[in-house]
Amino acid sequence: MTDAIVFSLIVGALVGLAAGYVGSLMVLKKMALVGDALSHVALPGLALGILLNFNPFLGAFTALFLSAVVTWYLERRTKLSAEALVGVLFVFALAIGILITPQVDLLEALFGDVTKTSLIDALGAVAVSAFVLLLTRMIYPRMVLIMISEELAMSVKTRVAWLNLAYLFLVTLVVATGIKVVGTLLVGALVIVPAVAARNVSPTLAWYSILSTLLGAVSSCMGILLADYSSLPVGPVVVIVGVGIFLATLLVSRAHLRWTATSLAGTRIRSIRQPSFG
Repeated sequence: MTDAIVFSLIVGALVGLAAGYVGSLMVLKKMALVGDALSHVALPGLALGILLNFNPFLGAFTALFLSAVVTWYLERRTKLSAEALVGVLFVFALAIGILITPQVDLLEALFGDVTKTSLIDALGAVAVSAFVLLLTRMIYPRMVLIMISEELAMSVKTRVAWLNLAYLFLVTLVVATGIKVVGTLLVGALVIVPAVAARNVSPTLAWYSILSTLLGAVSSCMGILLADYSSLPVGPVVVIVGVGIFLATLLVSRAHLRWTATSLAGTRIRSIRQPSFG
């Protein structure tokens, strides 16, 4: 196994962990489409990084963070939903990004290329992912409380608006880092698909967040290994593996429901047939 593949697996695993954990909140908040659309806003930042010869990650993060702040501000000041605002930013940013991105770098920007990961990239992914996981763990209970009832959250002195902004900041970090793995067009799947898959088979909220985090890492690493073995582009393979895991959890969930229904029916039949004394 080459150094590039080892570094790729490190980045893929850590980004998958962070994306799965952050994505579990996004699915609970019913913002899955927002997460997907927000990822495309990074393209102009990537393009500027390439054109002006500075780190494209910094350009992507800057573009994402600015769009997150604009969305957060306009959502508070207007009657428009986050979905509508991100949708407008998405199409505008994607159009600008495609126009200004050099053609030779466009495919890598859109679909990623984690095989070009260096030691510096791997160390950066470790630092960013650890920060995202730690901060998400800190705000997770309060974010769940906000989803249950904003009024209840405010009654216990939770700063709802600032927590939402902090969460958007974490999403931008994950998306900017994940672009290296699957590109701007597909990084939304890295955030959303593991969380949806985990929701199919999780009996409790605690298990849901754990499984979402683990499935993010598993789908990312399996996709990188399969792409290396088959010489296919990494980004699409990672997403296909993630969707395959989702379909597997869907089948498991349906089978469990059928088994539960059959067991309940059998219990009722036995209780009806059993004679009553007294």
